Formats: sequence, structure tokens, C-alpha cells
Amino acid sequence: MASAAEQLAANMNMGSFAKATELHKRLLFTLGALIVYRIGTYVPIPGINSEAFLQFFQNPDGQRGILDMFNMFSGGAVERMAVFALNVMPYISASIIVQLMGTVYPPWEKLRKEGGDSGRKQLNQYTRYLTVVLALFQSAGIAIGLNATPGLVADPGLFFVVSTVTVLTGGTMLLMWLGEQVTARGVGNGISLIIFAGIVAVLPGTIARMFGLAQEGQMSPIALIAIAAMAVGVVVFIVFMERAQRRLLIQYPKRQEGNRMAGGERSFLPLKVNTAGVIPPIFASSLLMLPSTVATMTATANLPAWLSWVPTVAAQMQHGQPLFSVLYAILIVFFCFFYTSITFNPEDTAENLRKYGGFLPGIRPGKR
Repeated sequence: MASAAEQLAANMNMGSFAKATELHKRLLFTLGALIVYRIGTYVPIPGINSEAFLQFFQNPDGQRGILDMFNMFSGGAVERMAVFALNVMPYISASIIVQLMGTVYPPWEKLRKEGGDSGRKQLNQYTRYLTVVLALFQSAGIAIGLNATPGLVADPGLFFVVSTVTVLTGGTMLLMWLGEQVTARGVGNGISLIIFAGIVAVLPGTIARMFGLAQEGQMSPIALIAIAAMAVGVVVFIVFMERAQRRLLIQYPKRQEGNRMAGGERSFLPLKVNTAGVIPPIFASSLLMLPSTVATMTATANLPAWLSWVPTVAAQMQHGQPLFSVLYAILIVFFCFFYTSITFNPEDTAENLRKYGGFLPGIRPGKR
């Protein structure tokens, strides 16, 4: 469903853009929200030694696991241990759980299918409550891990743990609220825009480092051009796959209205090649954060013999390792099927066609 800003933009040309005050307000509101988000990624949590943590994070011998990926999603907030270090990942995890429960738990399934706008609002409220719980859990794990690592905290103790949990959880809730406000008062898709802004924020630094390597002779100009061409090719391919769809012809029967025949129109039912969009990899990354973070935080601890396998798992949960890659691929495939079944339900589509008398030419209506 198109956002309000998309609907406004679709009905205007470049000449009328200057007169679209409503669209201007939405764009400015979105820009302001993203500026607030970027500022928050540079504000460290109280009591953290930022320089020591950055050295610890960038240590090639450290086991960061999937935290490298989430540092990219958060626009560098993780390596700076900023107030927005958790980003919106607890909210995404909560959304996964609520949507899963909405397909297997009858009361929530009824809310999702028959509750209408009030049911959707109630499920959104459940998502917010669960976001708080997950943010508290993840921030507690981070706070305990930081508190137990020498040199990272100026004054370690219970106060640091409590304050860190409060700040990180509050940062996540603020981002969730900002995302909802951008969806309602901005250009729409607020949570996706926050994730997008975090990823794009690290691109200038990455490009600058690549040019620096080329100037120092550590990367050949041909390799630099090849990487740029590959990046452009990947973007073109992604856009092509995102826009690709198969259109099924829908025919509506003619009907008698007074002295004339009405109806008989034709329309198309678009079936997108990539119905789930980018949701599956985001969901998979969000779920992989929890076990990898727990394994990473316990990898250097004095563990009993029956937990001796934890360091091995922590090493395998590094981004790019076989275990991580296998779990990542499995979760992406699973969420592709799961999210597609939510966004496009063949039975619901068939029921809607039946209500309005539509049918696919050459296919007999009814169950087969």
C-alpha cells in the first residue's frame, strides 16, 4: 500500500512540485527525524571509554560475530557504543514474533484477519511491549559484558549496568517512535528508512578508504573500476528483480443494469517475483544477533566443562563463517516463504475475486 507521500508524488509533475506544501512538510519532517537519528549514533552511553572500546571493537583478534553487520546497520553506532547501538533490531525481532504468533495463535490470528484497524493497532501495541522486553534483555547482555571487560568502563559496577540498560532501551524506543512518526507524518516506511540511513552513512567512509588504498598503491585502478562496475550492476539487478512481476489477466462478467450492459472490464493481478522484498534478510540478521551475541560474550569467560563448546560456537558465529552462512541462508529461505504467505494469501485473493465475480480466463472457478 502506497504511503501518503507516494500518492502525492504520483499525482504531480516537476512543475507542480514547488506548490506541493504537504509533500514539502513530509520531506522536511523525515529529514529532521533522520538528523536526530544520526546525532544519536555519535552520543556514547554514560561511563564508557569510547577510545578504548573502539580499539577493542577493531581488534582483529576479537570475536565480534554478527556485531560487525549490525554496526553497519546502525551507521557505526555499535563501534562507538552510542545510545542508538541497539538500533531498531529489538523492534524487528518483536515484529517477527508477533507475526509468527499471528499465524499460529488463534486469538491473534483472528485479530489479524478480522480485527480491521483496531486489531492491527492492538497487535502493534503487543509489538511495542515485546520490543521493550527484548531491548532490556539485549542491553543487559551488553552492559554485563562491558562491565566485565577491564579498561572499557570508567567506573564499573551496578550503577553502570543499570544506566546502560536504561539508555540503550530508551534509545531503541525513541527510534521506534521516530520510525512510526515518519510513517505517519513523513514519507512513509519509517523503520526501513532508519535502517537505510544507517547503511548509507557508512558508504562515504568505505569509498574514501578504497580511494586511499588506490592512491597508496595497495589497490590497482582496474580493481577499483571493477568494484564500482560490480556495485552498479548489483543495484541494477536488484531494481530489476524488485520491479519484476507476472500479470495475471482478471476478467469480470457483464451484468444487466437497467437497459444497458455494464461490467466486463479487464484488470491484472500482479504477482511480484520478490514478494517478500528485503524483509527476509533483515529478519534473519535480527534473529542471528541474539545467539551470536550470547556466544560472543561468554567466549572469554571461565566456563564449566559442560559449556566448553561455547567458544567454538562463538568462533563459528563470526560473519562469513560456515555455521553463520548456513543459518543465515536457512532463515532467509524460511522467512521468504513465511512473509510471502502473509503478504499474499491465495485463498484470500480467490475469495476477493469470487465476491466481485472476477475470474482468470481459461481457469474454471472453484477448488480443483
